[in-house]
Amino acid sequence: MSLGKEEMVSRFTARFGQSPRWVVRAPGRVNLIGEHTDYNGGFVLPLAIDRAVWIALQPRDDCRVVVYSADYDQSGEFSLDELQSNQNTGWIEYLRGTAWSLQEAGHRLTGWEGVLMGDVPLGAGLSSSAALEMATARALAAAGNLAWNPAEMAKLGQRAENKWVGVNCGIMDQLISAAGQAQHALLIDCRSLDTRPVPFPSGVAVVVLDTSTRRGLVDSAYNERRSQCEAAAKFFGVTALRDVSPEQFRQSADGLDALTRRRALHVITENSRTLQAAEAMQHGNAMELGRLMYESHRSLRDDYEVSSDALNAMVECASDHEACYGARMTGAGFGGCAMALIRAEAADDFVHHVTTSYQQKTGHAPAVYVCQATNGAEVT
Repeated sequence: MSLGKEEMVSRFTARFGQSPRWVVRAPGRVNLIGEHTDYNGGFVLPLAIDRAVWIALQPRDDCRVVVYSADYDQSGEFSLDELQSNQNTGWIEYLRGTAWSLQEAGHRLTGWEGVLMGDVPLGAGLSSSAALEMATARALAAAGNLAWNPAEMAKLGQRAENKWVGVNCGIMDQLISAAGQAQHALLIDCRSLDTRPVPFPSGVAVVVLDTSTRRGLVDSAYNERRSQCEAAAKFFGVTALRDVSPEQFRQSADGLDALTRRRALHVITENSRTLQAAEAMQHGNAMELGRLMYESHRSLRDDYEVSSDALNAMVECASDHEACYGARMTGAGFGGCAMALIRAEAADDFVHHVTTSYQQKTGHAPAVYVCQATNGAEVT
C-alpha cells in the first residue's frame, strides 16, 4: 500500500484499535530556482512535491503528545506543560520544538496521540524537517481547534528550527510546505512573505535527482555562508543583499574581499534569475526557464561553492539528454538532490538515461523520480 490517508488510517487503527480523528499531511519541496536567497530577504520559486510527512491522530484528555514513528519504529512523548529541549536533533525534538514555538506565540495547545510516517528522503535537500514541522503544526492546530494561517505557521516552524533545533534556516522550506498549491510553483518574497502561484508550462515534468550522497546541515558550511552574506550586506549599507541591485554591485563590489564578493554575486544574480524564471513560467517558456536553471547551478558551483562532485555529475548527466530543458542542484547543497525540467513525454527514457549514466560516472546508485506539485499542509 502506498503512503497516503488509507495507509495512515490502517497503521493508526492497528496501534490504537480505532480510526483516527484526523489525518494530516505536509509536503517536502523542491526549489526550481532561488537558492540561498531566502535568508537574504530575496525571492524563491519552490513547489510542494508529492512526498510528504503524515500524522494520523486522536485527541487525549491530558496535556501529553504521544507519537509513534513508523519509520524509526520508535515512540516519543512530551508534556505540553513542561517543554524543555534535550539538546539533540532526534525526530521528537522537531515536534517538541514546534509545540514550544506555537505556545510562545500564544496558542493554547491540547494533547494528542498519533502515528507519524513520511516518504520525504532524509537529508536529500527536500526539506524533510520542514515537512515534519508543518505536519506537527497542522496536527496541533487540528487538536487545539486553531485557525490555520500558512504564513504564520511557517514562521513558527522556522523559529522552532532556528531556536530549538539550532539550524539557522530561512523561511522558504516551511512556507512552501504550509502554502503550496497543486500544479503551481510559488513565487515567495521572503521579506514580506507575499506569495504568488505560478503555473507550470504545459508538457513539462519536474524530476528529482537524488545523488545518494548526504551531508547534515548543522555540520555544514550553511551558517558560514549566511555570515558572509551578512558581512556583504553591511558593506553595502543595507539590511539584506536583496536590496543591492546588480548595477550597485558592479559599481562597489571591488571594496569586498574576493570570497565575500563571490558570495554576494551569487545572491544578487540569483534574485534576478528567480524573478525572470517566474515570468518565463507565466508565459509558458520552458526553454528560458531551463537556461536560468543552468545559470543558477553554475553560480552555486563557482561563486557560492555549495555544490559537490556528485551534484555536478548529476547535472551533467541530466543535461546530456535531449529532453532536458535545464537542471541544477537544489537545497542547501554539499550533497542531496539536483532537479531537472524535462519534456514530460520523455520522462521514462530520461529517468533510465540519468540513472545509468550517473551510476557509471560516480559508482553511486541514484534515486530518480518524477514529481507533481501538490497542496501544502492540510487535513486530508
